[in-house]
Amino acid sequence: MITKPFVCVLLGLCAFAASAPTVAAEPSCVSLRDGWLRLPPAAMPMAAGYGRIRNDCREAVVVIAAGSKAFGDVSLHETTLVEGVSRMRAVERLPIAAGATVELKPGGLHLMLMQPEVALKEGAQLPLRLSLEDGRKVDGMMQVRSAVP
Repeated sequence: MITKPFVCVLLGLCAFAASAPTVAAEPSCVSLRDGWLRLPPAAMPMAAGYGRIRNDCREAVVVIAAGSKAFGDVSLHETTLVEGVSRMRAVERLPIAAGATVELKPGGLHLMLMQPEVALKEGAQLPLRLSLEDGRKVDGMMQVRSAVP
């Protein structure tokens, strides 16, 4: 026999489950792969970062920010050639289609890593965090290299 208190508890649990915030169904479907940064000359307060951002989610995602504990400021930039002149501009939103990979590479999309807060040494692994428009965070690592891999 089902009692009235049991029904009340059951209905309360159902109401709680229905009102709970929705959590992203695919928390780890976006990844940073083969991340690296070029070791700058000693006097430079900045470095450029590269790698591949892979979206294995069922939906498109949008990268809206980047950061690292190893740098005071990290931003996404794109270098383009306009009438024979190389220009760099900040990229505020980077959409990535479901199943797609965006390559960060010299002469194209890349990360600007400003104000290093650690000594940059060849072979070091430095953390990087990408922020997605839906609130998720994607953590990865970048290896310091002296030349293009």
